[in-house]
Amino acid sequence: MNIFWYIFCDNLLLLEKLDDQSFRIPIGEKPEIRSSYKNITVHQVKLDVDKRVMAMMVDEAIFKEIVNSHDKRTFEACDLRKSYYKLNQHEYETAGKCREILYWDEHTQYCGKCGSRMNLSSPISKKCERCGYEVWPHVSPAVIVLIHKIKKKEKNATDGTGGEEVLLVQARNFRSNFYGLVAGFVETGESLEQALAREVKEETGLTITNIEYFGSQPWPYPSGIMIGFNAEYVSGDLHLQDNELKNGNWFTKDNLPTLPEKLSIARMLIDNWLENTKNKSL
Repeated sequence: MNIFWYIFCDNLLLLEKLDDQSFRIPIGEKPEIRSSYKNITVHQVKLDVDKRVMAMMVDEAIFKEIVNSHDKRTFEACDLRKSYYKLNQHEYETAGKCREILYWDEHTQYCGKCGSRMNLSSPISKKCERCGYEVWPHVSPAVIVLIHKIKKKEKNATDGTGGEEVLLVQARNFRSNFYGLVAGFVETGESLEQALAREVKEETGLTITNIEYFGSQPWPYPSGIMIGFNAEYVSGDLHLQDNELKNGNWFTKDNLPTLPEKLSIARMLIDNWLENTKNKSL
């Protein structure tokens, strides 16, 4: 039986390069590892499709062994985020789920109650061998919002109302020079809408209204889910939370800064806003 092997070394994913220069997840009855991997935990990942999926984390030496193998197959190491541009959507999403399960496995080796060893009791659960305490993969919900408003008409302007503006910000932890959207984790005892309003107020000083759900996206970096919303600006002057944001401003569709990558729900929200403003102008 052919098995899809999702093999990781930290956040690097093993891909197979085909003759037509496309990529796929390696397929076969066994993983392409020549050295012994008896001490490596292999996880069977349950999906709602008729495919058998295995996930495994290997050390750098074994990973290099596979990538540098000189047989009829060509392998390549790819960062999980970048695999979005090389795999089909289903394979990319499955890779994220596999990475989350491997992360969960790594961080639940011992019981949080008595300190004894935790053993797999199902593909997505573990049980303590001593006290019977059970755990499942943890998912951290975060909210993200596109805030828009009608641009005020400047004095002597001749271009109508000025159209809409969108709030874009640069977080201090962004790895590159792009602008994104206000986002944050949901705290205990909060609804998604309450978390959204709080994050916006804390990070920008603004008040919002007409919060509307847009969509959600698994975010396996390492174990989150992003829930996206649109909202309208009500009041307040823009005051950025210095320890969270380094830049932020209102932008029209004609003067946008560098935007997030296509893989993110932030970009999906921005693209949706751009499409809506385009339709309004027709």
